[in-house]
Amino acid sequence: MSTPSTDKPRLSRAHLLDLLRQMLRIRRFEERCVELYTQEKIRGFLHVYIGEEAVGTGVMHGLAPDDAVVSTYREHGHALLNRIPMERVMAEMYGKQAGCSMGRGGSMHLFDASARFFGGNAIVGGGLPLAVGLALADRLAGRNRVTVCFFGDGAAAEGSFHESLNLAALWQLPVLFVCENNLYAMGTALRYAHAQTELHRKAEALGVPAESVDGMDIARVEAASARLLAALRSGEGPRFLECLTYRFRAHSMFDPELYRDKAEVEEWKARDPILRLSQWMEQSGILHAGEREALEAEIAAEVEGAVAFAEAAEWEPEASRFAHVLREASEAPMAPPAAEPEPVTLSFREAFRLGLIEALEHDERVFMMGEDIGHYGGCYAVSHGLLERFGPERIRDTPLAENGFTGAGIGAALGGARPIVEIMTVNFSLLAMDQIVNTAATLLHMSGGEFAVPLVIRMATGAGRQVAAQHSHSLENWYAHVPGLKVLAPGTLEDARYMLWAALQDPNPVLIFEHVLLYNREGELAPCPEGVDIARAAIRRPGRDLSLITYGGSLPKTLEAAEALAAEGIEAEVVDLRVLRPLDTATLLDSVGRTHRAVIVDEGWKTGSLAGEIAAILAEQAFWALDAPIERVCSDEIPIPYARHLENAALPQVADILAAARRAMGAEP
Repeated sequence: MSTPSTDKPRLSRAHLLDLLRQMLRIRRFEERCVELYTQEKIRGFLHVYIGEEAVGTGVMHGLAPDDAVVSTYREHGHALLNRIPMERVMAEMYGKQAGCSMGRGGSMHLFDASARFFGGNAIVGGGLPLAVGLALADRLAGRNRVTVCFFGDGAAAEGSFHESLNLAALWQLPVLFVCENNLYAMGTALRYAHAQTELHRKAEALGVPAESVDGMDIARVEAASARLLAALRSGEGPRFLECLTYRFRAHSMFDPELYRDKAEVEEWKARDPILRLSQWMEQSGILHAGEREALEAEIAAEVEGAVAFAEAAEWEPEASRFAHVLREASEAPMAPPAAEPEPVTLSFREAFRLGLIEALEHDERVFMMGEDIGHYGGCYAVSHGLLERFGPERIRDTPLAENGFTGAGIGAALGGARPIVEIMTVNFSLLAMDQIVNTAATLLHMSGGEFAVPLVIRMATGAGRQVAAQHSHSLENWYAHVPGLKVLAPGTLEDARYMLWAALQDPNPVLIFEHVLLYNREGELAPCPEGVDIARAAIRRPGRDLSLITYGGSLPKTLEAAEALAAEGIEAEVVDLRVLRPLDTATLLDSVGRTHRAVIVDEGWKTGSLAGEIAAILAEQAFWALDAPIERVCSDEIPIPYARHLENAALPQVADILAAARRAMGAEP
């Protein structure tokens, strides 16, 4: 039930002076940033916090140094509140290397690992799942600390808002959700965008106790947040605080602000939180003569010092822009647990499960979460029996909320856990693409190396099971397009078992695509005492006449085609890419340099395909070694049909590979 906050705490003079000082620091910093923007010293989007200072100041005064803060794109005030030194924030606004994100984040992306400030986020609502994951990591590690997540009223319309609050309530996580409700998401008023304009009611509907408070009154904000933080620290689950506030400036410096009535703006300015606090302090005899002026002079000097620091700071050299795309492992991968001394016969499903068991047994930081992985045992039965073996804390069933639980996995990785996120099928990953592409792939680079994301995401991919167009995608190339990700596609039993082990030791986000037609396939699993190398392609069959290049579910078909070609006197070399990003270009060039012909087999569509990228690499770097045009065998350019004969016709088959190989050898027109 909502409990509007009306009580004001008894505050000491020193505390009140500190509150006033902090709000003034934010206000003067933001005003100077506006000036610098007009001088083109600061560029891009600039969202200032002027008018909303009481919210961040009132909430963050109750935080401990090791509590986490996740913010939105209007985060300068949050960053300044005992989290990041002003000169580093200003240097970041300039884009200088001395900035808190090396100048790579700018106004909307301030980060500081040592302060546990997990950044602003340009994606509306994008930080909400991260806060859930950070709190989950604390819960799993037995740490008693909280995560505060700031966001605006616009985020309350996003799916990530509902998914994140539901997860936090479901798992009773210590997250304080702070909605800075300034009545306008950008230019659309709250009343035009929300059927329920009392946003704390939405939190209540999701099972999160909520309060609404006057966000222009710092005493009320601080009193309410203190109560809610105490509940969090007592293990009572998440809390929601809606702060009714107002931005005195436009949404951003690009905004012509044609949507607000000037009288409305002036009415809110009369409730200026700094003015209200200072006038009350003066009337109460708490603020003495000359103290406000002394504070202003001290802050002005700090702001100008920050400007001078930013002006004098160096730009990052262009040559170093490639740093912090992927983090190098600090040590060599650990060998996996001792395997069976002799080959054993098992299915790919069993091999994937063995990999999961070994990972969970080896490292208590490892946990799984995803749809139906626990009580149901996994859509493809890979996780069958793991719930009983490892318990619900480490085998976590999630709602059907891909964006929310994937983002929570990212947050948990940032918090020191080693999550394995299972997305049921690749088509469902499109709902999580925001978090995968905008957050997991970018955080390390955008934060200037502050935040790596050691996360593994598993998902089933591919066609061939008569489940029609929406469940038959092969979209690995979409993710292989994105810098900052590692993309794996196991096609052998050894890779199915041991890739996960290597991926969990990697400090980067790793996506593993498991082809649905491989799960039931059986074979002999050979002992791999050193595990597998997830940085290199593998030659699965040596040959001299042409290179057949493929990965994942197409590998068995390609090997079958190679055997048929051998009967015709054509010795084909089969190259299993298995690592789709970063591609092992050296192995590709070496193979084609010896065989002088290439056929690429890719279940994706030809237009915009991974096969097209590989063909371009070979044309650019191995053109003079080629004795024939490069051939590509891909799926038909149609949504995959349901009927068996049409599905088979649409997908690459052994006959298609043979025909392409013969063309490359000049045996067929």
